[in-house]
Amino acid sequence: MTPEVATDAPMTGAREMTYLEAISDALRVEMRRDETVFCLGEDVGPFGGAFKVTDGFVEEFGADRCLDMPLAENLIVGVCVGTAAEGMKPVAEMQFSDFIACGFDQLVNVAAKMHYRQGVAVPMVMRLPSGGGFSGGPFHSQNPEAWFVQAPGLKVVAPATAADAKGLLTSAIRDPNPVCYMEHKGLYRHVKGEVPEGEYAVPIGEARVVREGEELTVVAYGSAVLLAEQAAEQLDEDIEVVDLRSLAPLDRDAILASARKTGKVLVAHEATQSCGVGAEVSSLIAQEAFEDLDAPVRRLTTPDVPIPFSPTLEQAVLPQLDDMKEACRELLAY
Repeated sequence: MTPEVATDAPMTGAREMTYLEAISDALRVEMRRDETVFCLGEDVGPFGGAFKVTDGFVEEFGADRCLDMPLAENLIVGVCVGTAAEGMKPVAEMQFSDFIACGFDQLVNVAAKMHYRQGVAVPMVMRLPSGGGFSGGPFHSQNPEAWFVQAPGLKVVAPATAADAKGLLTSAIRDPNPVCYMEHKGLYRHVKGEVPEGEYAVPIGEARVVREGEELTVVAYGSAVLLAEQAAEQLDEDIEVVDLRSLAPLDRDAILASARKTGKVLVAHEATQSCGVGAEVSSLIAQEAFEDLDAPVRRLTTPDVPIPFSPTLEQAVLPQLDDMKEACRELLAY
């Protein structure tokens, strides 16, 4: 189904926000603009959410538009499906993306297939706080986006900047399809930037060239984008960085254009390697741009292991800046 028209042009002025503040601002602006938009989740009411994204929402919008839900993720997703089918626009917060597994059937086998089976729009957003870096252990640190990109009918986005955090959430709320919004917890207060005030939307399905280069492309999303930028700056090499932003649908044209331009590609993400988004991007490049490559496509990811509780072990498992720099060096030298 076709979403409302979205633009990434600022509608008003801009101010500096953290990644977390930008998410909150997008939700607040859309709830003011459209009375059918409401939020729900565990502790999103008076407590303001596990990470304080909805802090103050009950006071402004009332308890009937900021619903505290029981500890039952299948119920939360089910409420989203039912209310969305009836014309509302629910935005659900999973306290941690890992917990969506409890509502997996409702999301993948019901929400994702409603339009195909019945021609019914299901405009719902699942906010999924993802990622590690804070010693949360194996049940609070996963990056489960690959679970959803294989489900036809779901859109999946993963912002890396404060501006995109706002713009992509706005587009997700306005989209008539169910959208999984992967917000990285490690970026909440660490990433800041100028964010347009008022209504602001970034189209789903369009990648962003973060940094122009000629010798090597790093295709990344989420937390890996910042690592790629830092590595490119510190190495002082002619490296192009492409931020996918949208994982389903992928911006195939942007990926292939950059791969053909540089001839060397590193695909980076924090999620585990097997059957991940990086595998799909690598396959696309190998199939469509093989003759333009000067080196094999390489991936930098978390290995296929649970995320440890130990801070030292967690750092050893998750991709770090030194890992990104070394991977870039090896490809540049190939």
